[in-house]
Amino acid sequence: MGAASLGAEIAAARLLAPYFGASTIVWANTIATVLVALSAGYWMGGRLADRDPTLRGLCRLVLGAAALLAAVPFVARPFLGRAVDALDAVEAGAFVGSLIGVLVLIAAPVLLLGAVAPYAGRLRVARVEEAGRVTGRLYAISTLGSLAGVFLAALVLVPFAGTRRTFLVFALALAAVAALGLARRALVAPLAVALLLALPQGTVKATTGGDRLLHETETEYGYARVVQDPRGDRWLELNEGQARHSLMRADRGYLTGGYWDEALVLPWAVARRAPPARIAILGSAAGTMARAYGHFFPRTQIDAVELDGALTAIGRRWFALRAPHLRAITADARPYLRQTRRRYDVIVVDAYRQPYIPFYLTTREFFALARARLRPGGVVVVNVGHPQHSDELERVLGATMAAVFASVLRDPGERTNTQLLGTGAPASGARLAASAPRLPAALRPVAARAAARLAPRLPGGSVYTDDVAPVEWLVDASIVRVAAEGGQ
Repeated sequence: MGAASLGAEIAAARLLAPYFGASTIVWANTIATVLVALSAGYWMGGRLADRDPTLRGLCRLVLGAAALLAAVPFVARPFLGRAVDALDAVEAGAFVGSLIGVLVLIAAPVLLLGAVAPYAGRLRVARVEEAGRVTGRLYAISTLGSLAGVFLAALVLVPFAGTRRTFLVFALALAAVAALGLARRALVAPLAVALLLALPQGTVKATTGGDRLLHETETEYGYARVVQDPRGDRWLELNEGQARHSLMRADRGYLTGGYWDEALVLPWAVARRAPPARIAILGSAAGTMARAYGHFFPRTQIDAVELDGALTAIGRRWFALRAPHLRAITADARPYLRQTRRRYDVIVVDAYRQPYIPFYLTTREFFALARARLRPGGVVVVNVGHPQHSDELERVLGATMAAVFASVLRDPGERTNTQLLGTGAPASGARLAASAPRLPAALRPVAARAAARLAPRLPGGSVYTDDVAPVEWLVDASIVRVAAEGGQ
């Protein structure tokens, strides 16, 4: 029972990721819901055991848990799809959405699994004097089972069988155990679950509005899919799909019309005389920026750093990820910067797991590390994704960068994306405008627009450190605040 409950917890977090992301807040909701459900189950199990202290009663309980667990992945898609649509309408944060999703989907089967332990203890204890020994042995077995469930789900079932089949494997095990203590006709339960295991997977999330799903996969870090619209524009979605992490437009060549283009020109705000010799893109995804840099600046050495190597493979297959001097690196952004001894002219930080940026990429210590990896006159460009009409995250990142860099500028190119530029050299929109004639012709209009927008960072904001960086709470509070103001 412990294996099934903890395995369900791991699988539930994975199930929620395509809709609400995989932040620590989503994990906290999942863990909290499981703990509450187990507590209620312990209480309920003790009462049920006193009413019907029989093996058949226990097996019926386990069979009910198996049925509910098997239903989870089939209920999940329509329920979570509607839940996301409803929450998007008011821009509510991931906290509310993930909490509701976990409560509805896994609380009931976990509650029944929690009832098993006191029920089994009631049946096993024959004399009062052996109650302590029997109870301790049962809890030890349950804990070891929980440990096995965690590793089985995380290391074997989810990566190789998929999330849906992870639920069904645990449901099958429960149904098989329950059938042993019931009548022969109860064998139909494990057989039914086994048939469900044989069903084809199908797509995880459907497309809408004429869009076509080209590819989808569950990677080591979440859910990824490639979608193309009727015009031929193609993009990469991750997890909840509320943002485009890579984009290739059918009619724009190597440009996108989005924030990816700005990183091509912003380094020239320091009056650069030549293209960057070497850049690092931290959070390359499928390589939109790397591909463009390789085209417009073919001599630039590009280190495209991406935590999820499967996204790099998607980039090569679906986004024409190629460049003359491209080095694709599978690594986490900050550990990579700490370990490398390379020096860069440009470091781009675009490592969102929407809508959150990892906290360890928002701190004074991280930006000090980035500064140490820059050549003289080098720049750090940070993509700041944020809710519309909300600048709290930008203010915090601007203040934190200003604690490290002499000059911090902002380029509010989109309603939900602002580029922050940090450097130890003098930088300004005027310098970028003066440098524009030295850029490739296609980039000169991009540079002119960015130069007109460039301004000093917004005032205020706390300086985040490795010790205190509540970035997820800040983002969720911003989303809820914007939603509340919009509803007034």
